[in-house]
Amino acid sequence: MDIGPFEADNSVSCRLASQIPDVCRVEDCCLGIDEAGRGPVLGPMVYGICFCPLSKTNALKELKVADSKTLSEVERENLFQKLDEAKGYVGWALQILSPNTISTSMLQRTKYNLNALSHDTAIGLVQYALDSGVQLKEIFVDTVGPAEKYEQKLSQRFPGINVTVRPKADSLFPVVSAASICAKVCRDRIVKGWNFSEDLGEVDTDYGSGYPNDPKTKAWLLKYLDPVFGYSQFVRFSWSTAQTLMDSKAVAVHWDDDEEDGEKAAHRQNNKSMLSYFSASAGGNDENPAHQTHRFFTERRLRSLKTL
Repeated sequence: MDIGPFEADNSVSCRLASQIPDVCRVEDCCLGIDEAGRGPVLGPMVYGICFCPLSKTNALKELKVADSKTLSEVERENLFQKLDEAKGYVGWALQILSPNTISTSMLQRTKYNLNALSHDTAIGLVQYALDSGVQLKEIFVDTVGPAEKYEQKLSQRFPGINVTVRPKADSLFPVVSAASICAKVCRDRIVKGWNFSEDLGEVDTDYGSGYPNDPKTKAWLLKYLDPVFGYSQFVRFSWSTAQTLMDSKAVAVHWDDDEEDGEKAAHRQNNKSMLSYFSASAGGNDENPAHQTHRFFTERRLRSLKTL
């Protein structure tokens, strides 16, 4: 697995993929979908698919793949090596969602939550397999959100393919376990060798698991919070853990609108954090006079589309 394409620019998303086995283009195949790194405040989330012919499912079981969360790092690496050696009938693809991609998606003005991002990423990977000529007949997915709704969504998107969405699918279906291992190995390698493009000096890489409740992760976040610029792109700044620290420890931001003295006082009373600028309700409108529209817009009689 060459993660070089992502390391070249870890601020954007990136797709990695194996060669498509010839047999997968001529025989009916099953495909599993799973992710690694959904919850951490540090590092990317990696979505993975793994696929093989239905005639080779027993061979996949014999590799003894299992839910990646139940395996040690060494065990995952060894199993990924076995999957790579089985490239004659096993294929995989990964979508790496950078922390920057995750945060900017979640904080954009049009609501786009993590579940929607996850669904769209999974759909994109399945479509990639189909576009590559893989003869998909069955898809197995570890659920994100309500399983029945997700299953219905995928079935409508991919008619003619039998879709099964289950909680803990990575421990129920070997092809999902294989996808889980591919995704987890990729994320572990990326996090371990993260290239900090910002000028942070020598960075302490002992940041723990990356999960918000990990004391090591909390200590790292506090240590590397810049009071003006916030966090490096290794951190998902849309996570509440990061937002809380920035709100309490970083320099407050005041937007100077060159208003009259009386307006300035009112503006300061309603001043919000820099992150609130990205929320859909941050801008003013005629229906909500508590948020005043900047004079640039009022002088030109410009109004938001949602007020027309």
